[in-house]
Amino acid sequence: MISGSFEYHRPKSLDEAVGLLDQHGDDARVVAGGHSLIPMMKLRMAMLDHLIDLQAIDGLKGVREEGGNLLIGAMTTQSELIADPTLAAKCPIMAETALQIADPQVRYCGTIGGNVANGDPGNDMPALMQALDATYIAQGPNGTREIAARVFYEAVFFTALQDNEIITAVRIPTPPDGHGHAYEKQKRKIGDYATAAAAVLLTMSGGRCATAAIALTNVGDTPLYAEDAAAALIGTAVDAAAIDRAVALAEGIASPAADARGPVDFRTKLAGVMVRRAIARALERAA
Repeated sequence: MISGSFEYHRPKSLDEAVGLLDQHGDDARVVAGGHSLIPMMKLRMAMLDHLIDLQAIDGLKGVREEGGNLLIGAMTTQSELIADPTLAAKCPIMAETALQIADPQVRYCGTIGGNVANGDPGNDMPALMQALDATYIAQGPNGTREIAARVFYEAVFFTALQDNEIITAVRIPTPPDGHGHAYEKQKRKIGDYATAAAAVLLTMSGGRCATAAIALTNVGDTPLYAEDAAAALIGTAVDAAAIDRAVALAEGIASPAADARGPVDFRTKLAGVMVRRAIARALERAA
């Protein structure tokens, strides 16, 4: 299908982009890589009068360390995340997750800001951002504010971002040296959304789990931060009993829809399988 008619804007500054959003309200949307919004426009699931392209705005790309955090520009593409040496050294789960997004063509254009901003529970980065305790930096007409990833997602395609705000960067506390990590994803075919996926990060000290974080992809209306499941690992040797408890708690918060990927019971159980695999791999990697 062909999208409806719209006016195309290519602002050269963030202030100009925010001004356009503020001026046109619900009739406008920003586009980053375009792999979520453009298909919806072609199917006429999104009807817009104004499309605001962020590609010409300088300063929205790149990765840098800043005060014990990793700061990632919102227009940084998935392929750039995969190739970035700082992330490879400090937060390798970013590349591991990005490599499981769609296919190379999509990853060359799709951005981290676009992936986290539109509230699609099937996107891979939102759950990872919750596991990493990331913060989104948003700019609007009244200035800049910060929104924790763990409270950002409200419902399918509904987030805490205001209509006249743009996510400009993602800030992640740099994971400690020697942490273990894994992103496990089950999907029907290359390019598909996950049937279920899980992100796990943990650290070990003296043979015991010192810290843990677990989050789930595409088994709810939003990404799910499995706080109780992670807490079930802390203080344990991450033995079979602790893993079983964490898996059961993760399955307990899953509420997937029955769809072409499978019935509810199957997808819930698969979420637990992904958590179990991710814990095992993260434990192997933890120094």
